[in-house]
Amino acid sequence: MKKPDAGRSTLTGKQFDLIAKALADPRRMQVLEVIAGEEECPCQRLREEFPISKATISHHIKELIRAGLIDAHKDGQFLHCEVRREVLEAYTAELLRRTGATVKGSVA
Repeated sequence: MKKPDAGRSTLTGKQFDLIAKALADPRRMQVLEVIAGEEECPCQRLREEFPISKATISHHIKELIRAGLIDAHKDGQFLHCEVRREVLEAYTAELLRRTGATVKGSVA
């Protein structure tokens, strides 16, 4: 199934706020960075990376999904996450727009 307009995504005001709130938590930002470092990140990798409980990792993943920053799918009993880069790009563009900065070009 093709994602709608994967090249250029736009955000609602509510989604922008959800993303800002999700990224405001330092641990959640670290979790997102680890997920972004892999094409598809297994949750087991997050459990190895962070000395926090499975429930806390689950909470962070749910908040990142709720904000639209990641997608997650199950493969048997294992959960795999991947960053929705088009959402990150749309958030960055909207952040720059709101702060009066101009976008010189796209990030490679």
